[in-house]
Amino acid sequence: MDLYQGLLLITSIHLLAAAAPGPDFVLVSQQTLCNGKRAGLLCSVGIALGLSIHILYSSLGLAAIIANSSSALWGIKLLGGGYLIYLGISGLRARARSAVDTDIAIAVGQVAPQSALKTIGLGFLCNALNPKAPIYFVSLFTIVLSQDTPAQHLLIYGLWMMALQLAWFSLLTMLLSRPAVTSKFQRMGHWLDRIAGGAMLLLGIKVLATRAS
Repeated sequence: MDLYQGLLLITSIHLLAAAAPGPDFVLVSQQTLCNGKRAGLLCSVGIALGLSIHILYSSLGLAAIIANSSSALWGIKLLGGGYLIYLGISGLRARARSAVDTDIAIAVGQVAPQSALKTIGLGFLCNALNPKAPIYFVSLFTIVLSQDTPAQHLLIYGLWMMALQLAWFSLLTMLLSRPAVTSKFQRMGHWLDRIAGGAMLLLGIKVLATRAS
């Protein structure tokens, strides 16, 4: 897979994954609704930086495996593909809900203002400590990486994913800064789950249908 194909695939899948309500989504929503636009944007920066941890160990670890054992890579693909299919089915079964999470229903002003560094750190830890992230990133990288993937492509993929993450949560912050949009956006949560679930299901099938080269 060449660089542009890899970027296109990463863009389509990662944006859907980021848009699906999860810990990062809830945290940015909570910070924006409780502490304002600035807090939401700073939290988004932290989440994007936290992504670098997963990208680093996933890309470097897979690069080493690919260089030494195609059979080991195929084993990872089996596990990753199965996990993506599980996520896809779970997403397709999502039901409508009245709010993304009860935590974001905290009244404005109840949370004390935080320093910029602390808010960024909050977003960083939320993403870096997400227990579901390792399998997701390993699964995604098994599709775009091969034995002849240049090292600079790994860097480009990683930086691009961080940029996508920052762009999405910055957009979310801007939307949630407008009260008229908040209730409508929350009601769309189950549809975002289903769209992302369909994409994950197709991606998992693609992983299992592709043999390691």
